Amino acid sequence: MNEEKHRRSIRSFVKREGKMTKGQQNAIIELWPQFGVDFARRTIDLELLFGRSGFTVLEIGFGNGVSLADMAEAQPEQNFFGIEVHNPGVGSLLVHVKKRHLHNVRVSASDAVDVLQQQIPDRSLDRIQIFFPDPWHKKKHHKRRLIQIEFVAMLINKLKPNGVIHVATDWQNYAQHILSVLSMSSDLRNTANDYANQPSYRPSTKYEERGRRLGHGVWDIVFEKK
Repeated sequence: MNEEKHRRSIRSFVKREGKMTKGQQNAIIELWPQFGVDFARRTIDLELLFGRSGFTVLEIGFGNGVSLADMAEAQPEQNFFGIEVHNPGVGSLLVHVKKRHLHNVRVSASDAVDVLQQQIPDRSLDRIQIFFPDPWHKKKHHKRRLIQIEFVAMLINKLKPNGVIHVATDWQNYAQHILSVLSMSSDLRNTANDYANQPSYRPSTKYEERGRRLGHGVWDIVFEKK
């Protein structure tokens, strides 16, 4: 096994399938043909996918989809492409898409690395956001962290000039790691001196608010492509 294949075999996620509700199952069956994006080894025409051109946001790992739905509802003029490998989360997002009558959301249930490599055109995205990725807090698992030099280089290629990478985490050690990795790229500039204030477009989750009440920190890291 060569080094490239070995690196690719290290996943940043473990696919633990929770039980889907009937509503989530029905939402996937009903709405996937319209809002779902199947994996294929060919580049997507994002303008065709959304039926329009416009500011386009890619979110990696949207969890239960509530915050992504909140952003799509608050900014209907923007396009939101979400990637989540856990089916209950995909179903939950599609429930919100139907309930809120959202038309500016598309969703993939494939590995984000595969989607980025094979489907997302270079220089096509205005913002890539990764909110509360798995911190893999044990030192022996740090190699599984999503934010690594090679991954960031791929993200940069997908951004338009002045496009933004926005990562948020509630693990200080991971925040320091993310800040260090993004700072290594000569193609990016930090929009703050170190950590950014929470941008107005990022909704706070119930989990995040509970953590803040318990005194937990949250760190937003926002870098712009030069």
